[in-house]
Amino acid sequence: MPFLLAAALCSVLVSVLLKLARRLDIDVGQAIAWNYVVAATASALVFAPATSALHVATAAWPALVGLGLLLPTIFLALAGSVRHAGIVRSDVAQRLSLLISLLAAFVLFGEPLSAAKGWGMAAGLAALAGLMWRPAGGDATSGASGWIYPLLVFLGFGVIDVLFKRVASAGVPLGAALLAMFVLALLVSIVLQGWRLAHRTARLDARSLAAGLLLGLLNFGNILCYLRAHQALPGRPALVFAGMNLGVVALGALAGMLLFRERLSRTNLAGLGLAVLAIALLARG
Repeated sequence: MPFLLAAALCSVLVSVLLKLARRLDIDVGQAIAWNYVVAATASALVFAPATSALHVATAAWPALVGLGLLLPTIFLALAGSVRHAGIVRSDVAQRLSLLISLLAAFVLFGEPLSAAKGWGMAAGLAALAGLMWRPAGGDATSGASGWIYPLLVFLGFGVIDVLFKRVASAGVPLGAALLAMFVLALLVSIVLQGWRLAHRTARLDARSLAAGLLLGLLNFGNILCYLRAHQALPGRPALVFAGMNLGVVALGALAGMLLFRERLSRTNLAGLGLAVLAIALLARG
């Protein structure tokens, strides 16, 4: 359980850091790029992957390239979601993206659909609708950004999960897959930030570098602790899955409402409750 708590805490702290970025004058794009420097280096040091596996797994490369493109862009969408819709909605939207990976499991990977999973998916869709509902007034839901960014987070992280399953089914070891994804994401981030620097819409600064290093540690810490939780509870994957998702939803709700005074309507709160129910049903299924 300590690993699960640490993984959930790292995930929520990523959202907290992104929420504070504007207040602390942090360039989010630069921070995300530096984040992948840390994540790739940590993957190489902790997992010491044999990159030779990547040379033979040619079927995995389309998915790896897709992940390299999506990871930094969806990270930017997450930053926008946290800024415009708040931590609570953003974290729940990210967790409910498992609905997309489950749908892909049924359609693409031939997994049977149980009653619990069916009800869980229905509750999850209802939760998403409730959380996207924008009450009148309030800064957390300014215009269309209040629902467009969470929707992008939901779709993007769902597609990322499906691509990761594709990589795993191609037989690529986890350490090699993570290293390849992070390196490709770093290259994409360098291109994006290079374009901004060339057009003088951004400038390098030490504050964004420091934030990126912290972001990379939290990002990799989330992955490492989640994997360690699976290793510590090898026969109870549903517990790990439910504990991680419920932990992020609960800690994210506390952080959003207590630290940043995020306001949730009754419809939003109902959606939050349905999200907890959906995660519990999907874990049971």
